[in-house]
Amino acid sequence: MRWGEKMECENNMNSTELRQSFLDFFREKGHKIVPSASLLPESPNLLFTNAGMNQFVPILLGERAIQFSRAADTQKCIRAGGKHNDLEDVGFDTYHHTFFEMLGNWSFGDYFKGEAIAFAWELLAKVWHFPKERLYVTVYSPNGGDPAEFDREAYDYWERIFKEEGLDAAEHILKFGKKENFWMMGDTGPCGPCSEIHIDLTEKGDSRGRLVNRDSPLCMEIWNLVFMQFNAQADGTFAPLRNKHVDTGMGLERVAGIIETTDNFSNFSQLPSNYESDLFTHIFNKITALCGKIYRGTVAATRESMSDQEKIDFAFRVIADHIRALTFAIGDGILPGNEGRHYVLRRILRRAIIFAKRLQFPAGHFATLAETIMGQMAATFPELQLNARIVLETIAAEEAMFEKTLERGILLLEDIFFQAQNGEVSGRDAFTLYDTYGFPFDLTQLMAKERKLKIDEKAFQDELEMQRERARNAQKKSRITVADEILDGATQFVGYEQLGGIEAKVLQIIPREDATFIAFDRTPFYGEMGGEVGDSGTLFHRGQVIPIGDTLRSAQGIFLHKIPPNVELIPGEKVVLTVDILRRKEIQRHHTATHLMHGALRKILGDRVRQCGSYVGDRGLRFDFNHFAPLAADELFAVEDFVNAAIMENLPVRAQEMPFKAIPTACIAHFNEKYGEVVRVLSIGEISMELCGGCHASSTGELGIFKIVKESAIAAGVRRMEAVVGHGARDYVDRHVTIVNELAQQFSAKNDEILIKVQRLQRAKNMTERRLRAILEKNNRKTFDEVCRRATHENGLKKVRGIFEIENPNDLRSLGTLALQKESCDAVIFAGNLMEGAVIVVSCSPRGMEKNCDAAHMAQQIAEKFSGKGGGSSAFGMVNVAKKLEEKDLENLKF
Repeated sequence: MRWGEKMECENNMNSTELRQSFLDFFREKGHKIVPSASLLPESPNLLFTNAGMNQFVPILLGERAIQFSRAADTQKCIRAGGKHNDLEDVGFDTYHHTFFEMLGNWSFGDYFKGEAIAFAWELLAKVWHFPKERLYVTVYSPNGGDPAEFDREAYDYWERIFKEEGLDAAEHILKFGKKENFWMMGDTGPCGPCSEIHIDLTEKGDSRGRLVNRDSPLCMEIWNLVFMQFNAQADGTFAPLRNKHVDTGMGLERVAGIIETTDNFSNFSQLPSNYESDLFTHIFNKITALCGKIYRGTVAATRESMSDQEKIDFAFRVIADHIRALTFAIGDGILPGNEGRHYVLRRILRRAIIFAKRLQFPAGHFATLAETIMGQMAATFPELQLNARIVLETIAAEEAMFEKTLERGILLLEDIFFQAQNGEVSGRDAFTLYDTYGFPFDLTQLMAKERKLKIDEKAFQDELEMQRERARNAQKKSRITVADEILDGATQFVGYEQLGGIEAKVLQIIPREDATFIAFDRTPFYGEMGGEVGDSGTLFHRGQVIPIGDTLRSAQGIFLHKIPPNVELIPGEKVVLTVDILRRKEIQRHHTATHLMHGALRKILGDRVRQCGSYVGDRGLRFDFNHFAPLAADELFAVEDFVNAAIMENLPVRAQEMPFKAIPTACIAHFNEKYGEVVRVLSIGEISMELCGGCHASSTGELGIFKIVKESAIAAGVRRMEAVVGHGARDYVDRHVTIVNELAQQFSAKNDEILIKVQRLQRAKNMTERRLRAILEKNNRKTFDEVCRRATHENGLKKVRGIFEIENPNDLRSLGTLALQKESCDAVIFAGNLMEGAVIVVSCSPRGMEKNCDAAHMAQQIAEKFSGKGGGSSAFGMVNVAKKLEEKDLENLKF
């Protein structure tokens, strides 16, 4: 039975059936169905995986061997930030998204234009029954200055199809130039013409192609067929590729939306919408259950004149789209943060929460939307189920954190809006909100727009750039920079096997004030690279032993050996180089331990764990990796146990050089690294296989014992593990055994009884602190009643001041709020003494602010009087001072 006949009975396919139909169709055509790549891209210049072809770039560039000549998949994509920034458009219309699925089929040197076009037509017209008369295609026809020639081959294939269907080929085939119909990977590399398929969605279907590429929702591109047949050269010319490739992409959301909106192409009276398919309706139902509002599919003509229902529908679309992006991104290990892709994700999350608040979502329930998506999509994308806990806990934690940011920032923002001059908010004020209080700039923009205010965005960007410059200056290292002075040609490194007695010739001498750097023709010294520190040792010259304190490696592969200044060496002389073998062995042990620990983390936390950075020295190691939360005690124990078990097995550590194209698929390559044609694969039994140019132990038994010293967060979604092996681990254990023995002596207890003794002391301490706090609260309540009775009335305002003994500043802030709300005070100055110094809070009621009572101004005056630091808004201010305060200190403070 032919495909077209087999699918005849299918009616209004849902998204799952549509996706499966696509994959089954291409499986029947001999394509290998491959899983979606992660949203975390291999390419360092991408924020997110944003196209189906991303995972195939190494094949297209000839960097990786072809495992199959035909492939098809559904690829998870995010386009938000950088070149593809659809974020502000999402929700306002019915066809922009941050997250979407790209259905695609590929040919790597197999079939080309004829088959690709035939497959596309068969699936759309014969299997899915798209109305043939409503389909239009584009082919490449160069304009002045455009590359290559008119794509006659593609035109002829399409012409034959339309004629066979009894349609006017001249009307259904349109020609466009480079902008619309020529695809390039970059300035150089594989490229070629493309052919797009569009559908006429006008009610009568009589646009006759006039709406193609006119950015009209009534004529949409549904499939793009890219024909890679050229190689763009650096000189601007285009050479034919030896192997021609096909890359196609079709948005699942768009096709599913069209089928649903048109009731399987039977009714074109509605405006087409991607949000009408079951990909979104399940989420809409959950949103309705949470807030009680209903999605009705309305779309506003302008942002400035939305009806109440249009605002509701706008919010529904934003929330549904954004929670999909968040669920899939976090499921792939990309967590919200403050830099790069992590910040983009945080922006998406916070924008969604703002819109959820407009629908009056109950606080703390935003993450439950992700459960709906995982329930619907986990069968296709099993990683969602595997990482469900991470997804839900991350979104919940981010929502809670943002609630605090909003609470603090909105008060300040209202004050900033009040002070806006000529309808414009100061860019510096917006930056202060962003930098000091963590309030998102795009949220400031959104709220300003609602009040018809503009923001001086240039001033904000200027402040942001100055901050980045300060950060760059603060991070400058004192390391020597010699890149402009060194010779061409890499140093021959012989230090994997030979560590001493190596004769080398001096090539270049680079003097500095506090040291001299020497480049030799060959060396056993490892130059700092890939997180591993450089070697130290000695050089023997004219009967002298000269210490080498460090070894650096330049970008050109020159190893630079650091020796004391004023050592007399001459280019061309020969010396003997010897590495500090004991130090090197410790470095090797720690480097091998990082690979074992990486394997352990991937085994225990999941394959999504990736190395984010490392440091390997002779006294310890640091390993940075992506993970959303601190490791639990049992997880830390499991990592230690896994690594120590591998050490006890005394597994061989093997290194093998091979072409990059030939590396096994199981080998981990760090794609922020630039690899040459030949790479070094480091294997440790069945536990680890990574590309690594560093120095390692010959077997795991050399490591002795592995101990985790510390596990901590260094950035949003990035954890750091610090550990020791070898002599460092022995010293670590010895120190801790000594501490335990001394504690046992202090407590007059056995070693295994110390914890019980400490827990008893802790309980007694907590009980004492609770009693003291109760006494303190009782005394402060008495003091509060007394100072409120002494309140003064000036200019119709009730003013109060007083001093308290407090444990933390929040106690004082609560007392200030109590005075405003319960005692109807209009201006409050309360001071509280802490263990060291004091804090002063100033609060003003709305009535007080109307009569020029300004908490920020008062806080500034108080800070000047007591040489303290502080600030705030018109409603609330806080000052920290170094000395303790008395009643008399408050008497001269003016409101």
